[in-house]
Amino acid sequence: MSLQQTELFMIHLTTTLQRITFFLGLIFVTHFSFSANKINDLKIQTTTPRDSTKVTPEIDANFHIYLCFGQSNMEGSATIASQDTISNTRFQMLQSLNCPNLNRTKGSWYAAAAPLTQCYTGLSPADYFGKNMIKNLPDSITIAVINVAVGGSDIRLFNKKKYQKFTDTYPEDWFQNKIIDYGGNPYQHLIDLAKKSQKRGIIKGILLHQGETNHGDTKWPTYVKKIYRNMLKDLSLKANQVPLLAGEVVHKDQNGLLAEMNTIIQTLPKSIPTSHIISSRGCGAKSDRTHFNSEGIRELGKRYAIKMLSLQYNLVPTHN
Repeated sequence: MSLQQTELFMIHLTTTLQRITFFLGLIFVTHFSFSANKINDLKIQTTTPRDSTKVTPEIDANFHIYLCFGQSNMEGSATIASQDTISNTRFQMLQSLNCPNLNRTKGSWYAAAAPLTQCYTGLSPADYFGKNMIKNLPDSITIAVINVAVGGSDIRLFNKKKYQKFTDTYPEDWFQNKIIDYGGNPYQHLIDLAKKSQKRGIIKGILLHQGETNHGDTKWPTYVKKIYRNMLKDLSLKANQVPLLAGEVVHKDQNGLLAEMNTIIQTLPKSIPTSHIISSRGCGAKSDRTHFNSEGIRELGKRYAIKMLSLQYNLVPTHN
């Protein structure tokens, strides 16, 4: 091979090697890019997808909630008869305590049936408030109650800032255990349940029956006003949309032991324009002259319903 041929061969070999190097580099770059894209694709695929099954339930505008509080008559001290245990799915209750004896769990909804407050209480006006409401409202509307009441309590036990001063009204276990069951703070217990209920429906009113422990105290309307205002604020409610109904204690026509308290209760609308008084005249009482008997409770509950039907639904009951 001549020198010239050798030089030509070397040039050709160098060119061939450069081309091979170029193509190998191209293959490497292409493979790397593909692998990188594959990894990115895998990353995208392994990202946790949004759980479409977790849908926030809509608030039912026809699910109407009423908050109930007070002392023993609202709590339920009357005997429960068989007629009082008949339930209807249109009348609901939000269970306030765990009650194994009733197979009920705190914070769960049930078709309302006495007892509505604690595990071993009796008949409450809230029972017949609900029963009479659904009798007179369209089938599309459901009535629900949340009842947190403490027998023997001073009204200020429901004052969110001063309640601790009134947890020892009675040192006996029968009273102290009720306070403990409500986490030491019945007001907050009620508010917590009420907030839970607002995820399902609309709070339309508040029912109060209290006054026996505060008999003779002319500041009672002022105490109630503070509690009512706190409830409205804590639950983002408006007074003109959420009336307060307050029931009288056992009336003087039933020889009520504390009947004079009714003159103070009757002044409540002067302090709270959106409050209304439910008369206890003619509502039967027990021999202690402080607690209503079963028939008296049923009648009182019906009267709460009649008033609320007129206020919130512009209805005059056709079924009693």
